Amino acid sequence: MASTKVQQPVPEPPIRRGLTSIDKSLFETEIPVVAARIPLKQTTELSRNELKKVVLRIPRIQSIVADDESSELKKVLFYTHDKTQLPAEVLQLLADKQIDMVDHKIKLGYDYWTADQILQSVLPEDLLDESPTSFTQIGHIAHLNLRDEYLPHRLLIGQVILDKNKAIRTVVNKLDTIDNTFRNFKMEVLAGEEDFVAQISESNCTFRFDFSQVYWNSRLQGEHQRLVETFSPNEVVVDAFAGVGPFAVPAGKKGCAVLASDLNPSSAEALRGNVELNKVQHNVRTGNADARDWICQSVLSIWKQPFPAYMPPITSRARGRAAHEALKQAKADPTFTATSSTPPPPPPPAPAPEPEGPARNLVDHFVMNLPVSTIEFLDAFRGIYRPLF
Repeated sequence: MASTKVQQPVPEPPIRRGLTSIDKSLFETEIPVVAARIPLKQTTELSRNELKKVVLRIPRIQSIVADDESSELKKVLFYTHDKTQLPAEVLQLLADKQIDMVDHKIKLGYDYWTADQILQSVLPEDLLDESPTSFTQIGHIAHLNLRDEYLPHRLLIGQVILDKNKAIRTVVNKLDTIDNTFRNFKMEVLAGEEDFVAQISESNCTFRFDFSQVYWNSRLQGEHQRLVETFSPNEVVVDAFAGVGPFAVPAGKKGCAVLASDLNPSSAEALRGNVELNKVQHNVRTGNADARDWICQSVLSIWKQPFPAYMPPITSRARGRAAHEALKQAKADPTFTATSSTPPPPPPPAPAPEPEGPARNLVDHFVMNLPVSTIEFLDAFRGIYRPLF
């Protein structure tokens, strides 16, 4: 068959400008095409070879569908609704094989269109240069930061974001900047549940918090991980602006001794909860204090109440050696018989690792995650080691 350039149809949703809420039925449309009714045994071969150039190719639309009248036939959909536009060799092939052609309608609805396509069809024409479909995801929450020109349409935008993202249950829009003492901001629910308690995973840790009461930025995940990677497991870290624990909890899980606090009572509560949730209470001590006070008292506090020496985790190799030794001892027992019905002896607990070094009573790192005003707290470091001498 000679090579023929075909123009595949490009589905677009109906234009529905002026809507104040989403009516899904308004986005239904049909695409008329020609279809060939082909016997089941020939469908795959013909559609991949002789008919390949004219078969319909539209993302997320099947090009081979059930025949309405016969279970022994399939309908292969073509790219056009006008059979006269098909190449002559295709028409001749179908005629030679006595294959019928019929009209077929592809029905598309609201669920087919992307968020961008829906918003392009409903927003005013002067706002079409950029669809406001981007958001930051915090657990089940989609956090938007809409520009002023989109605010009159915010509820419509929120509903589309909710409909088109199955993992999202709540859509919010930021109402002001982070300029208060507790580093959170007011938000408006645009669509979905008014549920701000989010749970996320980061750095092999789980975090749970009320997003409306604390500061969290998922885009800082790389920075969180980068900083924690610079800590050695046997070091002591003081986190004076700990938030809900994005530095403190992973550091504690790594083995670091951490003294962490946040001024925001909601953040401090979530921090305590996340320490327990991730089972790092033995490594992380928490508080709810002003950062300057926390820094000033941290050195003396750790000196008077040192953290235990770093205890390396039990390695899989050590567990394997313990299990092997248990089996070896069992086989040496004269009553042991290795039959298929004999359950293996339970492995003894792996020997506890030896502590590395002395108790930890000196600070190695101070974390001050407050970029705008951290410099204002530098005076807190004056003389903090003086009580030790």
